[in-house]
Amino acid sequence: MSADFNIPKCLTNSSKEKFGLCDDPDPAKNPAYIDETDDHKWIAVVENPNYYEVTFLALDYCIDDLREDGTQKKRCDGVLTYTDNIIFVELKERNEKGSKWIKDAEKQLKQSIEFCENEGYTTNYRYKKAYISNSKRPRERSGQQARMNSFFESTGYVLRIQARIELQ
Repeated sequence: MSADFNIPKCLTNSSKEKFGLCDDPDPAKNPAYIDETDDHKWIAVVENPNYYEVTFLALDYCIDDLREDGTQKKRCDGVLTYTDNIIFVELKERNEKGSKWIKDAEKQLKQSIEFCENEGYTTNYRYKKAYISNSKRPRERSGQQARMNSFFESTGYVLRIQARIELQ
């Protein structure tokens, strides 16, 4: 059974120069989405200087990826797509020290990439990236270079750990 990636409640779009990605806090179990107006809710800031038409497909709480026992696998929050680019995104709002939040996010990204690759969702995209964005720790995590290199070797996706996503 193949996944349906065209569920309207899972898709949001923008062509604005700057917009945000949001994931409302618990207890709400709603999909992540694009927001163009309330920057206080933004976990990741997307800079779109070329005004690309960008689609965000929410995966978590939207697209099923089930284990054999019927339970849901962990997924990242969603996928940004434009032209021939695909960017998997995991959104975090954690102020914890250390890198446990990065390890958790990396697992979610890898699981989602594997699922979408197996479903054929990624085949039309030439440039492939993944972002871990944490609004409480927005600066780039250059100390994670070994992790980013390993991620690329295992997935073929460039990993960035920062809250600013610049579309090129």
